[in-house]
Amino acid sequence: MQRLKVLLLSQLTVTHHWQDAVVAALGNRHDLAIYDDERPIPEQFEGRTVVIETGGGVATDEMKDAATDTRLWQIMGTGLDHVDIDYMKSKGFMVANCPGQFSSVALGECALMFILMLARSYCEARANFDAGTMYKPFGHGLDGMTLGIIGFGASGQELARRAKPFGMRIQAIDVRPIEPEILDEIQPEFLGGPDELDQVVAAADYLSLHLHLTDVTRHIMDARRIGMMKPTACLINVARGALIDETAMHEALLNGRIGGAGIDAFSTEPPDSTLPVYQLPNMVVTPHISGATNSTASARAAAVAENVDRVAQGLEPLY
Repeated sequence: MQRLKVLLLSQLTVTHHWQDAVVAALGNRHDLAIYDDERPIPEQFEGRTVVIETGGGVATDEMKDAATDTRLWQIMGTGLDHVDIDYMKSKGFMVANCPGQFSSVALGECALMFILMLARSYCEARANFDAGTMYKPFGHGLDGMTLGIIGFGASGQELARRAKPFGMRIQAIDVRPIEPEILDEIQPEFLGGPDELDQVVAAADYLSLHLHLTDVTRHIMDARRIGMMKPTACLINVARGALIDETAMHEALLNGRIGGAGIDAFSTEPPDSTLPVYQLPNMVVTPHISGATNSTASARAAAVAENVDRVAQGLEPLY
């Protein structure tokens, strides 16, 4: 296997865990350098066969222009909505990502966490604890509740696997046929296509989004669909913020037209945490950390390392 020169573009302002996982996965098989903001761009990209980006959107056009020797641009994340694919294709190198199966468990766990916190009115309960008020609030059980999963791919399936033991009834929407063995295992109560989305939105007690952000899915939860939700229903988003018309969601929450929300991703990041909607007791928020676990980092790093090795062996990269 050929020893390659690899450059890692890392967002240490976000977290060092992604970088550490890549360094560990590559070991000593290749010549790995970490991008340095203090050094000139061209000399760092010169001769680098593979560039690894820990999160899409880190690289500038100047970096891509300097990558004249690059054959593979490997993105460690899943979504490509913040990546200028057309510009990268014009540079002549291949672009690969780490698909949803590498973060699916983490996203499914986070979505279930939101459901449980909302069901037990966690924010109100914590405020009561701090105030010395005991035995309130009264929670809601999940047994018999309908969980609508919009996007029944890897993370949606992992959420379903975790929600079913709580007695939740699974209804799901996806654009593609789901493998029979998956359906036999999870046994959703209903599985439909995009034409049946409104039906699932209206039926759900908890509605969880597990979609890529595209021109088609942007604001898929718009004011009309949010208005179709039960007044007691909760909206969950561990995918991309712009899947939801946030203005419409905020208005619905502030006016008590839906039961609550658990949100990890936002259209603008960081969002304005001082907005009144984020102070509501039925609004549970986290700072885009649903996929950020040691397991996800290790799985994605292993996929990245496999692709570097494949290029070194003259094979097509995966994904």
